[in-house]
Formats: sequence, structure tokens, C-alpha cells
Amino acid sequence: MFEELDYAPTPIGAISLRRRHILSLGIDVFEILLGDEHLMSSLFTASEIALAEKGMAALKGDRLDVLVGGLGLGYTARAVLADHRLLSLDVVDLLEPVIRWHREGLVPMKTELADDPKCRLVQGDFFALAASPDGFDAEHPGRQYDALLIDIDHTPERLLHGGSKGFYTAEGFRSVQRFLKPGGIVGLWSDEPPDEAITNRLAGAFDQAWAEPVVFANPLQEGREVTQAVYLGRKA
Repeated sequence: MFEELDYAPTPIGAISLRRRHILSLGIDVFEILLGDEHLMSSLFTASEIALAEKGMAALKGDRLDVLVGGLGLGYTARAVLADHRLLSLDVVDLLEPVIRWHREGLVPMKTELADDPKCRLVQGDFFALAASPDGFDAEHPGRQYDALLIDIDHTPERLLHGGSKGFYTAEGFRSVQRFLKPGGIVGLWSDEPPDEAITNRLAGAFDQAWAEPVVFANPLQEGREVTQAVYLGRKA
């Protein structure tokens, strides 16, 4: 009942893209797996989209420069591109196969992101770049963005690998603000409900910090409500 569209080794384990047919819903679903661990499904995209929409809604002005950490199936990036105020979007992903899937049109949105002139897909380690002196744009060292929207780890407490641990600290949050414009936003995706401890950690580094719950129905469980979260921090 499923087709493996691609499989590739990566520095953090084997990653695969598959299309699975769900008989009860009568639809095909695309999934990304790291080993046996599910990273993303095209069936559950509400909170990935909310990360973009809530992050962009918190910004003032226009001609906005945005960076998304984590490409996946591309739903966060596409929601950013839908904002008419956007000037440019950089999307950083550690895994070359994920970027290739978008360039080859293997994902549900085909080559939509790769073909958009406002969007640049960059292979790189978001967390290493965040800790580096020069930041995310090799051609413009120290470049600042209006928003950094991060959809990589399951939560700031449940990490894909240890390389991101130092980012989710007050020191890490303060450091990454070097690459934010005044009034800029850092947004974090989480597949769990809002956690006051994480909000407080953000509040220790940002001028403002808050959590937004994202509630949606799970069609595989007779519409049972699921609550996930988007965390936002604003630079002074």
C-alpha cells in the first residue's frame, strides 16, 4: 500500500520519501522518514503552515526577508511565499536528498518552491550556521532577516540529533539575534502542546515571547483534536 519514491544515506541516518495510500480516507499521503522515525506527513500540515502564518503576522512593514530552517515537504516555505509582503525567502536544510526531491518534483507541490524566484534552497546545517560568525548567507556575511522560522526538531526538548541542543538555550537564542533585524521574529515549531518552560526560556532572551496553540482534527482518529504549538520570540 505504499511506494518508496527515494531512499538515501545522510550524515544523520538513512532518509526516505514514500507515498502511502490510506484506504479509509481514499487519498495518497506523502511521508518523510529518518530511519523508522516519521519526520513529516502531507496529512498533517496545520502547524507547519501556522508557523509561517503566525510568524509573518507578527511582523510589521513590507519587503520582508525570511529564512526557514528545515524544508521537509515544503508547507512552511509555501505559506511564507503566500505573504504578499515577502521580498526573499532562504530555506536551509541539512539533507541534500530533501532539496533534490523539490528540484526533481517528487513531493506533492512538485517543483513549486524550486521554481519560485523569491525562494532559494540552501543545503547547510541551520544550527551550525546560527552559531557561526557569518550566519546563513555566504555571499553576505552577517546578513539579517526579518524572521527566522525553524521547523527541524520535534520540540526543543526532543531533538533529531545532538547538534541542535545548544541552540535551545537562553544563550543560543540571544546569539541568533545577531541575524535578526530590529523587531524581528524567531519562530519554533513543536509537535506537542505549548510548554510554559519553553516560553520562559525564550522570554529570558527576547524582548517578547509567547506560544500559540495550533489545534486540528486527526482524520485517522475520527476527528480527535490534536494540539501542537508555535513559539515566537521578538527582538527589541
